[in-house]
Amino acid sequence: MPPKAKITKEMIVETAFQIAREEGADKITVRSIAERLNCSTQPVLYYFASIDGIKKAVYEKTDEFHTEYIMQENPACEDPFMEFGLKYIRFAMEERNLFKLLFQSDVFSGAGILDLLESEGLEPFYAGLQEEADLSKEEAKEVFAILFIYVHGYASLFANNSMCYDEDKIKDGLAKTFYGAIGAVKGETDEEVI
Repeated sequence: MPPKAKITKEMIVETAFQIAREEGADKITVRSIAERLNCSTQPVLYYFASIDGIKKAVYEKTDEFHTEYIMQENPACEDPFMEFGLKYIRFAMEERNLFKLLFQSDVFSGAGILDLLESEGLEPFYAGLQEEADLSKEEAKEVFAILFIYVHGYASLFANNSMCYDEDKIKDGLAKTFYGAIGAVKGETDEEVI
């Protein structure tokens, strides 16, 4: 009889990640992981004292996966800011369960939008915005906050509903939001028009 395969911490996290991706994070249990790994619950509990530890590791893996998805460079892309917004929305459509885990699971409870803007992963985006639109770093963060709310709204709609994806309309809205946000932070809008 061949020896049983050794279960590793990485195997457990990867298996739990796949469960979250396919079925949703609420389906991650010690038993569901053990069943997929074809083992008892003992190896799972050896590495993780509770399901909360596993879910935290899955959240971190999902966050890394999302960042790689969004930040993957496309040499043919002429407008990286537009591409960033479209990728965020596409992620919500293609990876609904992972999007919900990241952004609709109350992980940011008590945090404000400004807390999200302090992520190191956004630094290249801010630098690009500063250069592209002649903005200070604080202005770039303000523009990003406006764009994020707009893009996140679209993404949430797609993650939670079966909707038709009209990329041309989304691009048009993103462009208007982008240039409107730049004008707003530079003080170039006339509020009386609104």
